[in-house]
Amino acid sequence: MAKKDFYSILNVSRSATPEEIKKAYRKLAMQFHPDKNPGDKKAEDKFKEMSEAYEVLSDPKKREMYDQFGHAGAQGAGGGPFGGAEGFGGFRSSGGGGGFGQGQGANGDPFQDIFGDVFSDIFGGRGAGGNAGAGGQRGRRPTKGTDLRYTLNVAFEESALGCEKVISFVRQRGAKSEPAKLSVNVPAGVKEGQRLKLAGEGDSAAAGPAGDLYVIISVQEHSLFKRNENDITLDLPVTYFDAILGTNSEVPTITGKAMIRIPPGTHSGQLFRLKGKGFPKIGGFGSGDMLVRILVDTPHSLSGKQKELMEELAKNAEQTPMVKSFQEKVSQLMRTRK
Repeated sequence: MAKKDFYSILNVSRSATPEEIKKAYRKLAMQFHPDKNPGDKKAEDKFKEMSEAYEVLSDPKKREMYDQFGHAGAQGAGGGPFGGAEGFGGFRSSGGGGGFGQGQGANGDPFQDIFGDVFSDIFGGRGAGGNAGAGGQRGRRPTKGTDLRYTLNVAFEESALGCEKVISFVRQRGAKSEPAKLSVNVPAGVKEGQRLKLAGEGDSAAAGPAGDLYVIISVQEHSLFKRNENDITLDLPVTYFDAILGTNSEVPTITGKAMIRIPPGTHSGQLFRLKGKGFPKIGGFGSGDMLVRILVDTPHSLSGKQKELMEELAKNAEQTPMVKSFQEKVSQLMRTRK
């Protein structure tokens, strides 16, 4: 299900000031806090939703990314919609339980400046746990670690046939950063932009489950082949002699080569289909096809002898079907204009 707009959740305009956003959140927090609505699942879900919205809109950098790229931008606010160094960037899961999630931790927490105001109004000056000095710990659940993204470049043939790649990156384990090296199995037929999920391979806090690592596939362009769904297209230039007289031509495929028959009178743009020579269908049976498109390569100049032969041929040549059809249509058009 698509996420709601963060500004709509807090009932503020997209041009709202930070103070207006804070006041709107404060009002909603007093209304929907789980401790004021015990056992009310809708109120709890609403509280989580608006807390996630406030976490983004109260942070200038996250808000800027959200305004430009929507929810994907807010998740990757570490440096672009998929941001971060080494091809990946963290994005934070929302907190769980009957209170706030961990947010950004003790330092730089976007909720920190309104804890006192909100909870003093809700609990009459006590902490969120109901006892002085409790610090709002009651009802918290362990927060899942940050999910990460990593962009993996693969060759065109690798995306068609599948491959195994080893990736290296840095992640958080508790309070420390650690280098990680993982093997990624890229399935045959994978598409540009497809995500591969490695569960539990993201960041982890001191307590709670680790986040996940999402590997985003980036397929390199090929010098000859192009992909169209599960089909592969190949442009095959042929001489005008071969197009007129016909020939056999050997063409490359993603797994080797194949022979096709080009019949006499083949025209430029004509397609020939090689069954099953395309990409395998992920989650299904069979493969796409390979489509060979003929491009008749007409020379820019002729030798004297070639020109003489072509002129002699033109004197005895019959009118070709496409030219004949076009001229008939032009004649009909001219007659209707008289």
